[in-house]
Amino acid sequence: MRVAVVGSGFAGSLLARVLAVQGHDVILLERGTHPRFAIGESSTPLANLTLERLARRYGGGLDDCYDLAAHGRWVARFPELRRGLKRGFTFYRHHAGRPFVSDGSRTERLLVAASPNDHIADNHWLRADVDHHFVRAAVASGVEYRDRTEVTAEMLKALRADFVVDASGPGGFMARQLAIPSALRRLHTNSGLLFSHFDGVRPFSDVVAPPGLPPGPYPDDWAAVHHIIEEGWMYSLRFDHGVTSAGFVLKRRVAGTPEQQWRYLLGRYPTVGALFGSAKPLMPLAYKPRIQHRLTRAAGPGWAMLPHAYAFVDPLFSTGIAWSLRAIERLGLLFEKEGGPTEQDLARYDAALSHEADQIDTLVAGAYHAMARFDLFAAHAMIYFAAVSFAEIRQRLLKDEEHAWSGFLGVGDPQLGGLPRASLRRLRHVRTPADRRSFINWVTNAIAPRNVCGLANPAAHHHYPVDLDVLVSRHGVLGMSRESLINALPALRGGAEA
Repeated sequence: MRVAVVGSGFAGSLLARVLAVQGHDVILLERGTHPRFAIGESSTPLANLTLERLARRYGGGLDDCYDLAAHGRWVARFPELRRGLKRGFTFYRHHAGRPFVSDGSRTERLLVAASPNDHIADNHWLRADVDHHFVRAAVASGVEYRDRTEVTAEMLKALRADFVVDASGPGGFMARQLAIPSALRRLHTNSGLLFSHFDGVRPFSDVVAPPGLPPGPYPDDWAAVHHIIEEGWMYSLRFDHGVTSAGFVLKRRVAGTPEQQWRYLLGRYPTVGALFGSAKPLMPLAYKPRIQHRLTRAAGPGWAMLPHAYAFVDPLFSTGIAWSLRAIERLGLLFEKEGGPTEQDLARYDAALSHEADQIDTLVAGAYHAMARFDLFAAHAMIYFAAVSFAEIRQRLLKDEEHAWSGFLGVGDPQLGGLPRASLRRLRHVRTPADRRSFINWVTNAIAPRNVCGLANPAAHHHYPVDLDVLVSRHGVLGMSRESLINALPALRGGAEA
């Protein structure tokens, strides 16, 4: 089958390579060139699990994906590809005009580990390097690549493409070609982004007020760091070579130019200001007033979109890379079939992305509602961590081709699927301390049937390491005996390496 993939970011390039390895005739079309700056840089355990599955399924044609799925393997094989160590998810709550203070068990700090050590940890992707790598690997696998190309319907007709995959991003080729209506009105989330890459960002432990931070399950800065503020939140992703990707994700616009907005927010939050006060942006600060987009369709006869061309919600919880890789895996399976995807296959793909976009949106919208009270935010975040930890562990222990079609973030799960929407509805009615206690108790009980990691435990004081003893004690949540789970532990990430 002749397949045209429009857009050569990591997702388009990787899918093009999968299809070429399968034996399809693939052309990858790109309006710009590589290397180039891009954001959407934070990977997760589910993203890396999909990379490993792709490497196993397609063999030598995608063996690099296995090594890019863990920090130690990445550094050993591809030291020239810049990346950052990501051990977990770090959250701090800041208050205007007040420095962040460590206050024992009441400290507004949440640490959720994603790996037990650096070697098998996740990575932040320096997208200029990683995207370029995937383009070169696609070409080496036989993909025809054309950059500086403005794609038109006439061009695709001349190329005799049997199928088109749009991996170009918001407002891309298929959206224009088919005049696909926007579904932005479906989204609850509404945020803008002020961002750049920086040199000279200080570690959090260097600037926090005495007595400093008690030890956590990993070094706080080697993570996806979230600074929650009254206007929204700030992400900070530290790369191994010293550069930091950072941006304020804002519920409402701050007045002024991007530089004025940046200075205002640093001045308003003293600890954030101390972190970034001497840092230098490596490119001009940029501001996008709204980062969300959503279309009414993701696929149809002879075409499909990858997630970023179809919908984007917010960088909170680092869903972008994992969701894109899941879609690549699904389309890869459909193209293995003789004749390629059927209309029924594409309808299934379209419905899956629609439900998952709704799920991401309600999860993120609930988090924004909860941000004013850190105990509410930490409780709501447990829904995300319960969903992804259960999915990762179950998929590693119980290997099944259908895992590619399991709903992202618990979609379709009778225990988890409805929780983000139910949480958002409840958060809208929280008014009193009693309401807050009731909400926290509700989350604890709601995630219990899928809580394999001991989440929502008051005795943990918001610190959650990778703890295999806790996992084994919850063998029943996975439907396994204690002995069978212990025997299966080597299948978990790093089980043979850690």
